[in-house]
Amino acid sequence: MISIENMSKAYGARELLKNISFRINKGEKVGLVGRNGHGKTTLMRILTGEEEQDEGLMNVPKNYQIGYLKQQLDFRMDNALDEAALGLPEDERDQTWRAEKILSGLGFSEADFKKHPSEFSGGYQVRLNLVKLLLSEPDLLMLDEPTNYLDITSIRWLEDFLLKWSGELILITHDRSFMDKVVTHILGIHRQKVKKIPGNTDKFYEQVATEEEIYEKTRQNEEQKRKDMEQFITRFKSKASLASRAQSRVKALERMGELEKLDDIEDLEFKFNHTPIRAKELLTAKNISFGYDKNRQLIKNFNITIGSDEKICIIGKNGRGKTTLLKLLCGIIKPDSGEVSTHSNLRAGIYEQTNVLRLDMNATIEQELINTDTVVDKQRARDVAGTMMFSGDEALKKISVLSGGEKSRVMLAKTILKPSNILFLDEPTNHLDMQSCDSLLAAIDEFKGSVVMVTHNEMFLKAFAERLIVFKNNCIEVFEGGYTEFLKKVGWDDDDSSENSAPTSSMNKKELRKLRAEVISEKNKALKPIEDEVKKLEKELEANEIKIDTLNTQLISASGEGDSDMIAKFSKELDDAKIFAETGLERLLELTDELSTKSEFYEAKLNDLG
Repeated sequence: MISIENMSKAYGARELLKNISFRINKGEKVGLVGRNGHGKTTLMRILTGEEEQDEGLMNVPKNYQIGYLKQQLDFRMDNALDEAALGLPEDERDQTWRAEKILSGLGFSEADFKKHPSEFSGGYQVRLNLVKLLLSEPDLLMLDEPTNYLDITSIRWLEDFLLKWSGELILITHDRSFMDKVVTHILGIHRQKVKKIPGNTDKFYEQVATEEEIYEKTRQNEEQKRKDMEQFITRFKSKASLASRAQSRVKALERMGELEKLDDIEDLEFKFNHTPIRAKELLTAKNISFGYDKNRQLIKNFNITIGSDEKICIIGKNGRGKTTLLKLLCGIIKPDSGEVSTHSNLRAGIYEQTNVLRLDMNATIEQELINTDTVVDKQRARDVAGTMMFSGDEALKKISVLSGGEKSRVMLAKTILKPSNILFLDEPTNHLDMQSCDSLLAAIDEFKGSVVMVTHNEMFLKAFAERLIVFKNNCIEVFEGGYTEFLKKVGWDDDDSSENSAPTSSMNKKELRKLRAEVISEKNKALKPIEDEVKKLEKELEANEIKIDTLNTQLISASGEGDSDMIAKFSKELDDAKIFAETGLERLLELTDELSTKSEFYEAKLNDLG
């Protein structure tokens, strides 16, 4: 268990966290949510010791290990397998099969095991860090946007891994469906405070909205009450017969606290600038092929026709050519053979990851947006900058000083401003927070033109994909249907299944039996204390229920006799018993969840061993 007490953190005059307190209990998997810039990553860095809080305490048990996914790359070994094995405890470094299994799950092939870490792309290098972290099996696992570098199959593998994870977890991700499947609790940063509840993101945001609605109604009622009292005082303070009443209201008004009006919180709200086109077909690709070297073709003889008002998603593993295909279709690169033909009135809005490099680093955000299109004036640029959370003087920041996420928002703003009848979007949810992803989903859904998008976000895929371009089993296919239908009819299970199988064939039956016995012993040791505590707590709660019934009877009797001393005594005991019932039930729920999670984890371990 780890706990935070009255913690605050500010940068200059800007206070991010104010007197926050919470705890992460044993076995809890917590989703950390909040808008970009409201302190999620700062809180993570404080928990890992990379930053210090201004005030407050952090309590961590002795020998409690915290593991944090690092973006910094520092490789020491000559190949990926040996580098991954560094995550294992020193006396278990020979169990490389464990490293192979996680490497395979995160998309590394057997050939990749022998490659030097420097040969991989930045995304795969971060995955290698993730492999080492998962192998180290810390008590608390902390992941900040782990899905940004993963494809769908790897995300689904990580989701399954985290469901079986027996330790604690703190997860930041913009992928709402991924978070909701994995976590047991939500910890939200909202208005410089934190709130932790059991359940998923929907439950959290519904509770926040309800509480703020109640607060606002209470504030308005109190404001009206204050006005009525002030009016009474003004009218009657000079009348002798009502002076005493007016004076009592003056005193009541002085005692009355005034609730402050809640500040409006900026949300990313926007819509794409659609320009109509009278055409049934917008774009046709005929037998297009492309490769970055002559010996390896990423795209081979691909054909598709895209009509007006179609929503198409490109899906598949990383490194197979999804972004390359998007670039071919929108004209950023030309095919080696075949052709892409477009309607003469086609106007494309393009959001593509490498386009960030084309921003003018010396321009301000406002200038960059004005340069998007001749119809964009200063006011329009400022309006859209505001929707991208660059309000006021923030729009005068130079591009060169922006973070990667902020530059991506500028690129998205340029795509919004440009009049278009087809959108080409490459992973647009990266660098957005969860609320901004919701706004983006609504904007894409409302767009009257066609959309071609590369995404790994399964919530987006299920929400609006009408057709799919699928990179699977070393070929590209067009699937005529939505993502849910694709999962039912095709799915991902047999995609390069040989890469994802656990390499246990090198172990003989004797070694397997020994490993199974070790896992069973480990399981018994882990579950026995929890089972014992559950039994003990259940007995205590049963006894407490009987005590509550008895105290209620005694309190009624004492009230009938008018015995004030006994009324006070029984009331105090009854309050204590009710508090114990509430905290005891909460603890029982935690224990049963932990027992269930750990049982599933060890069963999965045994299943993996056969």
